[in-house]
Amino acid sequence: MKVLKVLTVATALLASGVAMADEAVVNQGNVFNANQLLPTGARVEVGTTGYGGALLWTANPYVGLALGYNGGDISWTDDVSINGTKYDADMDNKLAYLNAEIRPWGASQNVWAQGLYVAAGVGYVDSEYDLKKRSSDGTIKVNGNNYNFNGEVSGKMDYKNDIAPYVGFGFAPKITKNIGVFGEVGAYYTGNPDVNLQSKGNFVNVNGADFDRDLAAEENKIRNDDKYEWLPVGKVGVSFNW
Repeated sequence: MKVLKVLTVATALLASGVAMADEAVVNQGNVFNANQLLPTGARVEVGTTGYGGALLWTANPYVGLALGYNGGDISWTDDVSINGTKYDADMDNKLAYLNAEIRPWGASQNVWAQGLYVAAGVGYVDSEYDLKKRSSDGTIKVNGNNYNFNGEVSGKMDYKNDIAPYVGFGFAPKITKNIGVFGEVGAYYTGNPDVNLQSKGNFVNVNGADFDRDLAAEENKIRNDDKYEWLPVGKVGVSFNW
């Protein structure tokens, strides 16, 4: 069902872009050309959501569409922190997206002004973190209590099959007629992730704290921390137009 929702949103955005293009050519007294439905370019990109690329459509000087995919193990953060305790995080990115790119100064004669845009769209997020408790002195802190340990605490935090709205700001000037560069920053609103922490080994607190209860409490705190509702985006790349 979520895949169908993504396709529905994608179709709506594409139809919106086509409608804007159609309106623009009608206002100019021209006949709409069905070839405008074909991609007008492509780009390769790398950033906090991984590496990949996108197909590009130019509806008119003010509106474009980007349909892309990012993946891989590039991580936007090296750790997950809760109550001052850090987990090493190894991220596996899987993100498909469709964005409308609005260029307020798209018809300007200034190439730098032309390159400024606002991006809005949706992403299909299926990313996962592998978590492992970090320790530098032979003790670990779980839910605020220190434990001497012989073993490990590890787990997963994931955004599985999430449809997330996106907003961002970008700059994509052309270097030549067919080649350009771009940079973009933004964020997806993903909601809280699923979190599962597990342990193996012995964990001792000198004050008699209950390790299993503390681990469950820390798992819940990570799951409900507001800062993990957002997936930040920063990426750069090269575009090719034909």
